[in-house]
Amino acid sequence: MKLAILSTLLAAAAAFQAPAAPKPATALHETVADLKTLAEKANPIVKFYDPMNLSDGDFYDWGNEATIGWLRQSEIKHGRIAMFAFVGYIVHANGIHWPWPMNLENGAWPTGNTPPEIWDNMGSAAKWQIFAVISALELWDECGGGKLPHYTQGRKPGQYPPFDVLRETIGHPIFNLYDPFNLAKNMSEEKKANRLVAEINNGRLAMLGIFGFLSEGKIEGSVPVLKGVIPHYDGEVMQPFTDFSYFN
Repeated sequence: MKLAILSTLLAAAAAFQAPAAPKPATALHETVADLKTLAEKANPIVKFYDPMNLSDGDFYDWGNEATIGWLRQSEIKHGRIAMFAFVGYIVHANGIHWPWPMNLENGAWPTGNTPPEIWDNMGSAAKWQIFAVISALELWDECGGGKLPHYTQGRKPGQYPPFDVLRETIGHPIFNLYDPFNLAKNMSEEKKANRLVAEINNGRLAMLGIFGFLSEGKIEGSVPVLKGVIPHYDGEVMQPFTDFSYFN
């Protein structure tokens, strides 16, 4: 109701002012008020928590709403990656891998005491292939799949672009990364919103979890609950490409 009244007052005031500059074709819908509403749904106890005042920022002169869109996209993306990383760490820590050889040369899967050590023991060619795929997916996200606006210009945060352009170009039925089997096609907007909140909470917890694994592996006792559970790791967890001998 307050928003409706405010909109009416602004519309009346605009009638007595000079015409405003043209607005972008795509409206933005990411404000501090939206963040506060989302925060109360995600954690009714903590609610809105922004100690660094990032939500008031204006990155690269984009404007506040575009900046918030960037922050929202970043959190959702990193949360999803952390969920993969958390599960992947547990899988590799238990020596689980595909039953077939790692490559066409019948190469064995790398081994190690910890997942970061297993990564270190992986060949450079395999590492760069993984990095190339990730880079391609990131580029596709940034360009909106050739159809969607950028996430700082109105796209819903976390909405990964479909592969429609590729399907139309090469005529191949490529699965979309989000909901590849169209299970959410008839899902209500309320259920989608609730699932988004659950995803954000799971992503935040996964970010804490994976860094807990990495911290305990590097500094024993830094995460008391994991002491004696995570083996020590001597490498550099934040510098995964330490071996460039593949190019020598």
